[in-house]
Amino acid sequence: MPAELPNQQQLSIKQARRLALAAQGFNGRQPPAAFKASHVTQLIERLGVLQIDSVNALVRSHYLPLYSRLGNYPQKLLDQAAWSQGRQRKLFEYWGHEASLLPVELYPLMRWRMHRAAQGEGIYQQLSRFGREQQPTIARVLQAVRDQGALGAGSLSTRQERAGPWWDWSAEKHALEWLFAAGEVTVAGRRGFERLYDLPERVLPSSIIHHPELTESDAQRGLLLQAVKALGVGTEKDIRDYFRQDPAPARAGIAELLEEGAIEAVRVQGWKQPAYALPGFKAPRKVTASALLSPFDSLIWERARTERLFDFHYRLEIYTPAHKRVYGYYVLPFLHHERIAARIDLRAERAAGRLAVHAVHEEEPGLDEEGMHALAANLRQLADWLGLPEVQINCKRASAARLRAAFTRQRLLHL
Repeated sequence: MPAELPNQQQLSIKQARRLALAAQGFNGRQPPAAFKASHVTQLIERLGVLQIDSVNALVRSHYLPLYSRLGNYPQKLLDQAAWSQGRQRKLFEYWGHEASLLPVELYPLMRWRMHRAAQGEGIYQQLSRFGREQQPTIARVLQAVRDQGALGAGSLSTRQERAGPWWDWSAEKHALEWLFAAGEVTVAGRRGFERLYDLPERVLPSSIIHHPELTESDAQRGLLLQAVKALGVGTEKDIRDYFRQDPAPARAGIAELLEEGAIEAVRVQGWKQPAYALPGFKAPRKVTASALLSPFDSLIWERARTERLFDFHYRLEIYTPAHKRVYGYYVLPFLHHERIAARIDLRAERAAGRLAVHAVHEEEPGLDEEGMHALAANLRQLADWLGLPEVQINCKRASAARLRAAFTRQRLLHL
């Protein structure tokens, strides 16, 4: 790691927080009167990646980060960018930060990861072993995709029993996932939440497919620079975590970016490690955004950074037994005026047409009346965006009583 320079700029924790919020798109701008596809794609280009997760307690997680920043945008705009054919296709699926949607411009920067996967590196051991031992099955499945076009694993499976847990895949599913990791197929679309796979040249723009091959070091450096842009400010670990890069090449890439002047080193109040930002960065004087955040939002997915920036300890409790949960099953942090000021356990009860608020937990020193009214407005807007006419507050805590009062005063609670 490069030594600290005597003229490094010093950032207060408030400045670092504002810089991070602005870089992530929480800049307090009013949403447009009419949404266009460009509003969605420009924001995703700024973030660089949207994490995909199968949990549907509220809405699929990749839709929420855009909502948190844009407001009530039509979800179909993201669907078109991610899974339409032709010129409207602006995104592709791959292993970015876990399973992710990424701008197609980043596809050449991911080829090194695909080449590694083809060699059995950087993927799950079971999938790597399948790649070594089951090449005839992989070749058969790839030929089926060539011949038949976009296919799901279910249409190829030859086994009779019903699939169980996610590692209880059929051989064809294993083959498709290996081919996907190796870049031999990509996701052409989805049927429900099932991936449909096709050849990249039939899905992605020709200019992307025929982009000159980058060296691994150039590609890794490009991802690191994208991460710095998206984070605003971050340590080496923060930056490499954004696209799940390994420590050694990340350290080398950051050193090269520093030498080139593409980034600069800074010190952040209270941080033990050096941090990095774009040259000439400027933190806003304040950020006034209020937003409910997906548990998989890129602002908070690196939990140690979230603690350093917001003094907010956050863990997802989906896989924690119910009796051991502290805050709830699907808990969304509430960002308000540069603080993560509360956490809300939410569920979309679609059959009943309601957004259920199961728990409200304020963070010290709590929400003032303006903040509680902002939370009520955010919940009402979220319900409207999800097409749920009712908001039902089930929590018995004092915070929930304050929230109910805020709903009543704003006449937002439809019961």
